[in-house]
Amino acid sequence: MLAGGEVLATAKVLTTEDVSSGILGALEVVLAERPGLERQVQAVMLGTTQFTNAVAERRQLAEVAAVRAALPSGRGLPPKVDWPEDIAACLGANTYLVKGGTLYDGWPLADIEDREIDSVIADLKAAKVRAVAVSAAFSPMNPASEIAIGERIQAAIPEMRISLSHKIGRLGILERENAALLNASLLDFADSVVASFTDALQRRGLGCPFFISQNDGTLMEADFARRFPALTFASGPTNSLRGAARLAGVKDAIVVDIGGTTSDIGALRGGFPRESSTHTEVGGVRTNFRMPDLLTLALGGGSLVHEGGVQVGPHSLGHKLVRDGLAFGGEAMTATDILVAAGRMRIGDPALVRHIAPKTIAAATGEMRRMLLAGVERMQSGSAELPIVLVGGGVALAAEPLADAGEILIPKHSEVANAIGAAVAQIGAEAERLLAYDRIGRQQALEQVRAEAMRKAVQAGADPATVRVADVEETSISYMADNMTRLRIKAVGEIGRLKTQRPAKETA
Repeated sequence: MLAGGEVLATAKVLTTEDVSSGILGALEVVLAERPGLERQVQAVMLGTTQFTNAVAERRQLAEVAAVRAALPSGRGLPPKVDWPEDIAACLGANTYLVKGGTLYDGWPLADIEDREIDSVIADLKAAKVRAVAVSAAFSPMNPASEIAIGERIQAAIPEMRISLSHKIGRLGILERENAALLNASLLDFADSVVASFTDALQRRGLGCPFFISQNDGTLMEADFARRFPALTFASGPTNSLRGAARLAGVKDAIVVDIGGTTSDIGALRGGFPRESSTHTEVGGVRTNFRMPDLLTLALGGGSLVHEGGVQVGPHSLGHKLVRDGLAFGGEAMTATDILVAAGRMRIGDPALVRHIAPKTIAAATGEMRRMLLAGVERMQSGSAELPIVLVGGGVALAAEPLADAGEILIPKHSEVANAIGAAVAQIGAEAERLLAYDRIGRQQALEQVRAEAMRKAVQAGADPATVRVADVEETSISYMADNMTRLRIKAVGEIGRLKTQRPAKETA
């Protein structure tokens, strides 16, 4: 819990099977420290891996029809062409290719044909599909085809859940279409998750608005998250990076977030996570979300230790560490047990790990050191060596192994950096276009995309008076006429709903 920049209270609870009880457990611990404080809480920020886990585990995914407007081109690579078979089966085989879309400069590729759309609608009714993802060639340049098709389907089938790809992904029709399909498959689940969040907060007497973190380090309103659950993919590590920046007081650094199962290593640039320049896979599906550039190591507090310490991970006890780990009376040797035996951690019962041989301890700590050093080295960029910020519940796992890798920062409250990152985040959005600078001029192009990014940020819940440009990316496109450039602009702003309500220096 935060008031301005001050941390008032923190809590960590074990993962629970359902959403509500875990949140309630954390709230009880935090609010118990300051009775009556719930009346002063003006906003709650939540980070969730529910939707990422749903895709990874192939659960809670609804059947989705794919409607692509790109004919006469685009027939050779149909929707879900490179998907793993199991997740493709979850979404079903309803696929439709119709005329529409544009060229890279926004000019029509082909006109939409009414009879094709009527046929699609009739088939959707017969198949009783509950959700549809509509994509079109270069729709971020001109979304007219997607909007028109979406409106036709909605008018004919009012209960249909519809995701338009230009509102979710970037340029690149296959990856953007994939993102829209995943988003559409999660819409029903998103309703239940957001409802669970709402229920947990209300049961604890919190009637304030709440926000959910996105995968670029910003927030979105709860109702916005209902429509775009896929924007939460990878938001957990992103929150940790943002929290590390705030707690350590740095804007440029390498962050190592050590959890029970994995260690996520990322880079901060200007206080925000450095974004990945490559396509990102979610559950084996290629997408082009604005994902952070992360390196995930199969190394955490619950990582199993084998072969006399030579092998650490990739399998982990995760949250079962406190039941099955040696230091807690279990029978599995973990990275935590090694640290307890080495005297680097005080947790569980040290007497239960005294039998671990010094040779095993040395081998395991050496392997953990090798893994962490290699990961940090991969994420360093440029000639300047960035400081390393350690956060997460398993900080002790990395503190000594990385001691000579550069400046090490372990800020106060590092174990809850993830929650801090969500709490201090701003509302954000981005816009992307391919524009010909020789036709409209660079300054006009920048203003056009800037205005769109800022408008999207306001729609996501930002206060218009505080919205600013956080990042501009310009990439010249080779072999295209008119100095064609890919322009992407990110805008962020303070939470609009709270600006006039919030007393000075008080946020929660």
